[in-house]
Amino acid sequence: MKILVLNGPNLNLFGRREPHIYGTTTLAQINERLEKLAQELGVTLEIIQSNHEGALIDFLHANIDSAQGALVNPAGLTQHGVPLHDAIKAMPFPVIEVHMSNIAAREAWRVHSIISPAVKATVQGFGPHSYFAGLRALVESLREAAKA
Repeated sequence: MKILVLNGPNLNLFGRREPHIYGTTTLAQINERLEKLAQELGVTLEIIQSNHEGALIDFLHANIDSAQGALVNPAGLTQHGVPLHDAIKAMPFPVIEVHMSNIAAREAWRVHSIISPAVKATVQGFGPHSYFAGLRALVESLREAAKA
């Protein structure tokens, strides 16, 4: 089972960017822990981070027939990423939206996610654990669906 992990703009700065909000864990550390969890769950990951929406969309398109699910942290595209929203809706597999912070408890303009209506579920507010919880839930739901 192949799961995609998409990280949007500025997430390469995790660990440095606003540590009072995002903590000090780097994206490399999150990815390393995700890979370890993926091994435990018996799945493979393909991970991308881009500051460009088109690169994230191209990554989804390139994997449309080979992936079984995806995690996406759209970052700054959360509120304005219409093309990313549309690409997610076009995928034949479930996508889980993850956020390190609880966007509903932040600035008023961050509260609304244009991505959320296109995804199966959202996990937010748990720091790096949002990724791990999202991956576990996604894999478990895929396995349950395969049994049905």
